[in-house]
Amino acid sequence: MNEKNRTELATFAGGCFWCMVKPFDELPGIVSVVSGYTGGHTENPTYEEVGMETTGHVEAVQITYEPELFPYERLLDIYWQLIDPTDKGGQFLDRGYSYRTAIFVHNEEQRAKAEASKAALQASRRFKAPIVTEILPAAPFYSAEALHQDYYKTHPLDYKLYLKGSGRDEFLEQHWNSPEDQKRLRNQLTRLQYEVTQHKASEPPYENAYWNEFHAGIYVDVISGDPLFSSADKFDSATGWPSFTGPIAEGLIRREADYSGGEVRTALRSRLSGAYLGHLFFDGPEPAKQHYRVNSAALRFIPKEELEANGLGRYVEKVVEGN
Repeated sequence: MNEKNRTELATFAGGCFWCMVKPFDELPGIVSVVSGYTGGHTENPTYEEVGMETTGHVEAVQITYEPELFPYERLLDIYWQLIDPTDKGGQFLDRGYSYRTAIFVHNEEQRAKAEASKAALQASRRFKAPIVTEILPAAPFYSAEALHQDYYKTHPLDYKLYLKGSGRDEFLEQHWNSPEDQKRLRNQLTRLQYEVTQHKASEPPYENAYWNEFHAGIYVDVISGDPLFSSADKFDSATGWPSFTGPIAEGLIRREADYSGGEVRTALRSRLSGAYLGHLFFDGPEPAKQHYRVNSAALRFIPKEELEANGLGRYVEKVVEGN
């Protein structure tokens, strides 16, 4: 198999599997996210049997992914921000053995990366209590019933009500967007970068780093380093801001309604860091006419010749000189 198309499995238990699919789904390099059961001592368990705590299984998700496009370390980063890793008795509203957290590793490389990631989280002192999430060898994985697959898509209202009622989002906001996190961001970013990415400020046109940058390369999230836009999609919009016909991968951009300024617009955010980027308009080049107008302060440009050194070698063949 071509190395670039090689796939691997990653398996994570994080409480109710309804809540564990959406954060991973539709990211670049994610082939599928399946809800199911693993770690138990019976074959083909049902949802009811697992919930009765008689089979030894936990609810989990199994992800098929392309490591060249989305490394295992980034999956781990997302995983830790979905759970309470200090809770042995379940997760949030859901209590019991079948809702415990665990990372099921499929090889020694995954084990080493998972152990290092867990140790780093413990050392960060983000959580006062010990990290109790287990790292276990992968066991047989059984897909859950059709009702439980892609639940956030098939039952959107029920999913939103459940997520809100579970207390998961409030817990994660408290622990991953704390005053200490904001302080670290202020130290990491310039004042303008912080105001743009965190408070939706807009930098002045024609007085920003990349409005007239048209060399070959990739524009990454200034906070997380995730690739967002390519020079291949950049065009001169005559607005004084960097403009693109589309992102390098749809799954890395989040769109949301913006009612500020007395008008309805579509705001853009980096999906994984949450950083505000700019707005989407429909006055761009044909045929799609999409115009992603982005603040330079939300981006960092990496020239084509430096992509390999920055772990983005997979994009070398995709970037071209802009217009």
